[in-house]
Amino acid sequence: MKFSYVNHTQIHFGQGQIQAIAQAIPADSKVLVIYGGGSIKRNGVYDQVAEALKEHQWTEFSGVEPNPTKETMDKAVALIKEQDLDFILAVGGGSVIDGSKFAAAAAKYEGDSWDIMTGVHQVAEAVPLGVVLTLPATGSESNPAAVVTKAATHDKLPFFADAVQPKFAVLDPDVMKTLPERQLVNGIVDAWVHICEQYLTSPAGAMVQDGYAEALLKNLRVLGGKFDQRDNDEWRANLMWTANQALNGLIGAGVSQDWATHMIGHELTALYGVDHARSLAIVQPSLLRNQMNFKQAKLEQLGRNVFGLSGDDVAEQTIVEMELFYHSLQVATQLTEHQTDKASAIDAIIDQLESHGMVELGENQAITLKESREILEMAVAD
Repeated sequence: MKFSYVNHTQIHFGQGQIQAIAQAIPADSKVLVIYGGGSIKRNGVYDQVAEALKEHQWTEFSGVEPNPTKETMDKAVALIKEQDLDFILAVGGGSVIDGSKFAAAAAKYEGDSWDIMTGVHQVAEAVPLGVVLTLPATGSESNPAAVVTKAATHDKLPFFADAVQPKFAVLDPDVMKTLPERQLVNGIVDAWVHICEQYLTSPAGAMVQDGYAEALLKNLRVLGGKFDQRDNDEWRANLMWTANQALNGLIGAGVSQDWATHMIGHELTALYGVDHARSLAIVQPSLLRNQMNFKQAKLEQLGRNVFGLSGDDVAEQTIVEMELFYHSLQVATQLTEHQTDKASAIDAIIDQLESHGMVELGENQAITLKESREILEMAVAD
């Protein structure tokens, strides 16, 4: 395919780089620091941010939850408008960053903020924002995408707008030292599926994109295999950079992309509170098997080049190896969190997909509600 590629987010990578925000944010900016539940006050990140902003005028907004909600972020929007704040600094992982992107766009819009998610409002301007990344996983720190939930209706939707791509991102691996094991595992899985959504599609002869994607997948296999060595500067730095590169636009340039695993996974999170990364691990293997006619060539390529497989039925072997990889990290590949019987859970998920217009998913638009139901039949535990 033809493509135009640019990534205008400036990355400040390495230990001690939080101080770089002092110069990265214009001196005359009125800054809103947005963060989550307060862990940054326990691990020293908040103090480093405060020191870096000592010459700036700033205030803060906390309480952004995992899977940020419209309801919470509307409060941040009100604060931005009330105090005429003109720069946002998101300090957190993907949820804080996504919520901050939503607030940045909504602060420049006078209508209902949810219009951004439904496409009623096309975002053309936003409050500029920067990021201090605390959890490597989503790549949201250097891309124009965000996912937000409307808690009142259990709707979880994505939006994309160049205007909300961060101006800069600080990636200091030291901030990972106090992360819970579960969050580190989620980061590995999330990055893995991000790569697969851009790689496991149709062969395009894209040697750079394929080769780079395979290198990133190999990194994640190594990091997962050495999870017991995670309290290590090199391990942390490699996960943080790999997760960033998984979704900064490069490996997806000029090739078809899928994202059906994400769209179905979002419904598991919205309905049953499944961690985002774990929802992907639940959906992906069943989806790949369902779409084998389209995925076989790239599955075989992945199996040969990443897992070192050979012989017969390499595509199916590759899916099995992916499941074993998730299981080695204690991540399930079937949904067990549904509170009702299997049939009712599947019906609920299908209803949500239909209400959100997710009726033709995948790189070939071949995953209709029929295929989604077949995928869920395999992915939902009895």
